[in-house]
Amino acid sequence: MITVNLYYKGKDGAAKAFAEEMEASGIADSIRAEEGNIRYQYFIPMNDPETVLLIDSWKDQAAIDAHHASPMMKQLAELREKYDLHMTVERFISDEYEADKKFIRS
Repeated sequence: MITVNLYYKGKDGAAKAFAEEMEASGIADSIRAEEGNIRYQYFIPMNDPETVLLIDSWKDQAAIDAHHASPMMKQLAELREKYDLHMTVERFISDEYEADKKFIRS
């Protein structure tokens, strides 16, 4: 699994308005329904209300590539422009490490 954390930064509530429009318009649900999507969720950091974090997880790179080639990417780009958002990105590849499981309360 590949997880991408995208931090959307705006002014005057723009990042939150962007995430709300992504949800209300159905674009987020369409992305969640794409082949290989595992997680697509927005969060607002407690100490930075002008930033929205998107946690976006995919089965593999092929699923990400298909998503990037989809028509939804044009809609996403238009909304980013509409809300004048800037982004930073972190990318992680999952690593199932058995020793960590003893620290996880299920």
